[in-house]
Amino acid sequence: MIRALPILLIIVALPGCRSEERVDNVLARLVPPDSVSLFGARMDQVKNTPLYQKLVVQQKFEQLDEFAANTGFDPRRDVRDLLVASSAKPKSGVLLARGSFHLTSENVAKMKDVRKLSYHGYTIWTNTAQEAGFCIMDPSLAIAGPVVGLREALDQYRVGNRSATAALLAKAQAVPMQFQLWAISLGGADFIANNMPDSGNAANFRKIFHSLDNTFFQADLTHGLNTMVQGSCRTDTDAKNLGDAMKGLIGFGRLSVPDSQPELLRIWDGIQVERLDKTIKVTANIPQELIDRLVQLFGPGSGPQKGPTPRKWTGSSGAESHPQESKPLPR
Repeated sequence: MIRALPILLIIVALPGCRSEERVDNVLARLVPPDSVSLFGARMDQVKNTPLYQKLVVQQKFEQLDEFAANTGFDPRRDVRDLLVASSAKPKSGVLLARGSFHLTSENVAKMKDVRKLSYHGYTIWTNTAQEAGFCIMDPSLAIAGPVVGLREALDQYRVGNRSATAALLAKAQAVPMQFQLWAISLGGADFIANNMPDSGNAANFRKIFHSLDNTFFQADLTHGLNTMVQGSCRTDTDAKNLGDAMKGLIGFGRLSVPDSQPELLRIWDGIQVERLDKTIKVTANIPQELIDRLVQLFGPGSGPQKGPTPRKWTGSSGAESHPQESKPLPR
């Protein structure tokens, strides 16, 4: 029996080794009880992707470099795991982070217009209006956002009761681990609509997002972009309108590709829209070489771009035609 003990220990330990949690256990304790959505980013994995290397590592950000030099904290280097929890209220998102946070009071004092606020033994550093701020809870844990949200997160952490957020966290655990970016929601998707423009074409999507009951998003940046977005509308009409609008945008995107860059058509070809009753699903699979091309054309340091000449298309008669202007979705 003693000889078999090491084998038994290995058998018991293996399931724990395989079971990596999608939501960090400590961050889960900070999710406010009225949260209806979560957005997560495994920054330790995102940092290794080609897209992050091109957009962040290989670029120079003077303000961020100055902030890092003054405080000793560089979010590009020191953040390991991010979780954003939002309620249905506008601007309610609270950012929760794991990493290496060694900001001292002396470092924070170097920041402009920062005030100190004490709350249940924690120090919240806020702006002069005390509307938003951040709190370094310990050298590996930090939170930021509206002060009201920070207090709710700290209260939740102290109480430790996750019954109000159990369903939300359970849905998050279902996201496969290979996706570095993900988001889920329960109930309405007002948190999306409230952060969208209320004019132009975006206003149409704002109306539809207000009617969504559930949303699900996941993205893998390992070899280009492999992503999926899914949402459940409240009516068949809303689902049809949203699906048609998305297909219309893809069509206009294809028409906007310049004749001199036909390879960019493959980007739009890689986006698919599906509708099943009240559910809308959008998938995108864009290879790395096309992502690199987009970064080259529109990324940091690319310089101002001239508007592309729209692609021309012909009707059944062979005469040159132009696409009709998009119309607002019906109320």
